[in-house]
Amino acid sequence: MKNKNIQAYTDESYPPFPTRSTLFWRRFIPWQFFRFIVLNLKIIRIVVGGHS
Repeated sequence: MKNKNIQAYTDESYPPFPTRSTLFWRRFIPWQFFRFIVLNLKIIRIVVGGHS
């Protein structure tokens, strides 16, 4: 049986680290609340459109 050469994953195989601004917007509660409202409005529009 031959020894297989096992190589580690390259750096390109892993996802990039989030930037400081990305981390800020993920943790910013007013932004999360705004996005929550926008998402709910989209869902309401789909549900109301399906019942007409």
